[in-house]
Amino acid sequence: MQLAHIPLDQLNISALNMRHGKRAPDISDILPSVRARGVLVPLLVRPDGQPETFEIVAGRRRYFAAKSLADERGEGDPLPCAIMEDGDDADALEASLIENLARLDPDEVSQWETFSRLVRQGRTVPDIAATFGITDLKVKRILALGDLLPKIREAYRREEIDAETVRHLTMASKAQQKDWLALCADPDQYAPRGYQLKQWLFGGQSISTKVALFAIEEYPGLITSDLFGEDSYFADADLFWQKQNESIAARRDTYLNDGWSEVVLLEPGQYFHPWDYEKTRKRRAARSSSR
Repeated sequence: MQLAHIPLDQLNISALNMRHGKRAPDISDILPSVRARGVLVPLLVRPDGQPETFEIVAGRRRYFAAKSLADERGEGDPLPCAIMEDGDDADALEASLIENLARLDPDEVSQWETFSRLVRQGRTVPDIAATFGITDLKVKRILALGDLLPKIREAYRREEIDAETVRHLTMASKAQQKDWLALCADPDQYAPRGYQLKQWLFGGQSISTKVALFAIEEYPGLITSDLFGEDSYFADADLFWQKQNESIAARRDTYLNDGWSEVVLLEPGQYFHPWDYEKTRKRRAARSSSR
């Protein structure tokens, strides 16, 4: 059985799902957990005969909870799925029935405790993923909780901290985590959460590595990654701008060497208004501008 994260728009409810055809399910009991932690247990799906789309054999309520959350936030995360091979419909129906009989799942902090022991015993991420029937990405996400102070992990276990806040806290140094806990403990202070926490961690400038004009391996400073390892940021904004400006200057020199008579670099905050200029071919151009 293959494991993967599949976008919401590539999933639909299978006619073999034991709850198919009924009205939208009551998800009030699981929505708070999905809102705080996301969908933890893979849905059981199989190809539906169309390219890149799958039907849900088991996990209908988790799917509807994820859709509800996506409507709230304007976007949804891909869902963890176990992909069945095409086969007997009876097998799919049986799997749906079995899955709906047991829904109690351990919290992520308990999973981290188990996974950490296995790592100390020499197990690799793929080993753990295969043992527990989850994706490598999920294992890495759980193990990233080890970067958090015990008090933060326990607060997350008690659902006092939401998943987005925990994700950003995994990018924080131990000193920053202690400072954040101190803010939480002080009734006269505000402890930033979610997106505001990311801004707080980076002093108001959370600069993604995706915007760098230079090779990342040339950056001598610290780069931090979030819980999923999908997004990374420059920890030192001043050092980033030093390297970025060096790259901009090098590109300016390249344009001049290629025959442009002048290249104008705009200052930060200064905008280029295209209606003030006329487009023309390079051989006729007297000036070019860049920002």
